[in-house]
Amino acid sequence: MAKTLGLHILADLYGVEAERIDRVEDIRNLLETAVKVANLTKISSHYYQFQPHGATGFILLAESHISIHTWPEHELATVDVYTCGDPSKAHKAMEFIIETLKPERVERKIHERGVLEGKQSEEFRSILTGSTL
Repeated sequence: MAKTLGLHILADLYGVEAERIDRVEDIRNLLETAVKVANLTKISSHYYQFQPHGATGFILLAESHISIHTWPEHELATVDVYTCGDPSKAHKAMEFIIETLKPERVERKIHERGVLEGKQSEEFRSILTGSTL
């Protein structure tokens, strides 16, 4: 039985109202709230305001990371949510971001990262449960 260590969700959000993604303050609030909603563990963050338009945000998580890059002039935001452990947390964070930004169209790719099989999977399961092989 295979075990996946992480879930990586990449999404391109098209048709996002420019005012939702132009200001770094709004991007900061969006990502910080997504972390709370998904019950993730923030380690640090960095945000940048582009001129004349757009912003980028990145949150380093104990579980991995969340990032966003915006192009308000194209009504586009690209979002990256990568978490290790409980995959539902990645989905919760991404769904919150999508629901908040209200894009007309979403292109999403989901990648399982670090797929362990056989003995590796059993060893990982024993670490998580505290049992021995």
